Amino acid sequence: MRQLATQSGRSVSTIRRIIADGLSRTPEVNNDFSSCRYLILDGTALEKRKGLFVLMDGNGFKVVYGRFNMSEAPRDLKSFCDFLLERQLCPHSATVDGNPHLIRALKARWPQIKIQRCLVHIQRQGLSWCRQRPKRTDAKHLRQLFLRVSWIRTQKDKRKFIEQVKQWERRFGSIGQRPESGWVLSDLKRARSMLLAALPDMFHYLNDKKIAHSTNALEGYFARLKQRYRQHRGLSVVRREAYFRWFLHLRTR
Repeated sequence: MRQLATQSGRSVSTIRRIIADGLSRTPEVNNDFSSCRYLILDGTALEKRKGLFVLMDGNGFKVVYGRFNMSEAPRDLKSFCDFLLERQLCPHSATVDGNPHLIRALKARWPQIKIQRCLVHIQRQGLSWCRQRPKRTDAKHLRQLFLRVSWIRTQKDKRKFIEQVKQWERRFGSIGQRPESGWVLSDLKRARSMLLAALPDMFHYLNDKKIAHSTNALEGYFARLKQRYRQHRGLSVVRREAYFRWFLHLRTR
């Protein structure tokens, strides 16, 4: 605070009054999102299960709108999407982490939207379920598939990857019919199911370069936001919400 006062040429008490006045007011929200066609959507936890959920324009990587103190449960996600729909949002695509509640909410409001699954989330979760040093042969081969996910750049790469998934299915796909037996097999079945479910929505970015293939841009935004937030951890609950509203407002201008 003293450093800020020195830099601005004002007293500490004046700086405190300016900040208090700003946190007592709510910034205006942009009322028209019609120009945003390529979406990136993701959230980050800040307080237990609630946090910040943000919409970023994938064509320019600019934050368009965010909401604080929100969970990623169906009710909150539906409310978030309804808010965007009321403000004329008409998206062509949305890059998401795979949350089924979010995908359903998006498709219910914009049936023609292309859902691009975040390749980084697919790879990270798949590698976690396959383990770092798997002992099972099927897990070793599936882990190699997940390692290739982030290196698909052309239609040829895509066709080769899909063929490798089919080969794995022909050889090891019977694990899907086995009864649950231990954490290793259970996690391997989860990895297989996730990959097969995501496969139809993994490669839209190859047909349209404006579609982001991951939510990494938002991950970086959240990292910067949390770094700033750690400097203001003493804020009250009311002021904390105002802080994030102003942070989002100033970063979307």
